[in-house]
Amino acid sequence: MKPILAITMGDPAGIGPEITVRALHHPETYEKCRPLVVGDASIMRKAIELLDIDDKVNAIDKVSDALFENGTIDVLDLHCIDLDKFEFGKVQSQCGNAAFQYIRKAIDLAMSNEVDGTVTAPLNKEALNLAGHHYDGHTEIYATFTGTKKYAMMLADENIRVIHVSTHVSLRKACDLVKKDRIIEVAELIADACKQFGIPHPRIGIAGLNPHSSENGMFGWEEAQEIIPAVEELKSRGFNVDGPVPPDSIFAKARCGQYDGCVAMYHDQGHIPLKVCAFNWNKETGKMESASGVNITLGLPIIRVSVDHGTAFDVAGKGIASDSAMVLSIDYATRMAKHRLGIKE
Repeated sequence: MKPILAITMGDPAGIGPEITVRALHHPETYEKCRPLVVGDASIMRKAIELLDIDDKVNAIDKVSDALFENGTIDVLDLHCIDLDKFEFGKVQSQCGNAAFQYIRKAIDLAMSNEVDGTVTAPLNKEALNLAGHHYDGHTEIYATFTGTKKYAMMLADENIRVIHVSTHVSLRKACDLVKKDRIIEVAELIADACKQFGIPHPRIGIAGLNPHSSENGMFGWEEAQEIIPAVEELKSRGFNVDGPVPPDSIFAKARCGQYDGCVAMYHDQGHIPLKVCAFNWNKETGKMESASGVNITLGLPIIRVSVDHGTAFDVAGKGIASDSAMVLSIDYATRMAKHRLGIKE
């Protein structure tokens, strides 16, 4: 009854392979799900050797051949990488293409119900585009190949869960995109997501756009014309929402447990507080102790959870990358898959 999760290896030249190996080395991972890596078996073997652990790779061609046993990493082997031309920490078109092919395969497996959810390691956008795949990132690839029109990015770390009204646009355009209907749409998405995480009656905080949420019109008009009408309509539909909450305090309140989810008005408003909380660098050791935020694409017909950090080419191949975000991503995907499958914890 444990859900099957397809875990894409990410850009092979980044830290994706090693954080995947680390996460699958934990016995606890196999106690809650059945993980299957979609990638290149040869790269996963290099990552195992790099980390000096005794796990083995089971290279397979179809899901039914997976063993799902701790100590053996099942890899759906797509044979995308020429090892003679491969190098950790470098932007390479073959790696950008490989990362894209892993994602496409994972989406296909989920859409055909061969797996119950997907987890993605980071890709490199420069390598992706160098390979001829012109997407802004994972979210747009998933939306394209699942035929999804309405979707949104949600970030999560401990008590902070945040969804965005807009993401990869200029700050000027982001202000123009603060619209009542979009605010309602993303608030509904994060409320539904919280229920999938086991929160039956989620409390949603909705951020203002302007300083002090405009101070009754002194610093802007978006709150009065778009955000407050959205909050009022959500309340009329039975949602437990609060707002507009001043942007400089909403995330402190969320971290203290006052909100189960937050609606941010633009990319950096939501990303900065989460990453400040989730990314912890140890000055003495020169290592990242944890990078635990996750990125969940809501509105898709399938489950997609990702680490909320990049390929980290500067440390790739050194065996020092933290797997905390990958472990958390697997946990979130497992909980969402169990909810969809009707499996009780």
